[in-house]
Amino acid sequence: MKEVILALIAGMLVGILFKFLKLPLPAPPVFSAVVGVFGVFFGGVVAEYLRAFFS
Repeated sequence: MKEVILALIAGMLVGILFKFLKLPLPAPPVFSAVVGVFGVFFGGVVAEYLRAFFS
C-alpha cells in the first residue's frame, strides 16, 4: 500500500509541475485509456496465475 500512496503523491507532483509550466499532461486524457492500462496489468496477472496453475 505504501508504494501506491507514493506513486499517487509522485503523480500529483508531476501533474502540478506540468500544469505550472503550462505543458501538456504526460498521461492519457481519456478514462478509457486508463482502463486499458489497467487491463494490460490485469492480463499479466492472469497470465502468471494460469502459468502457475498449469505448471
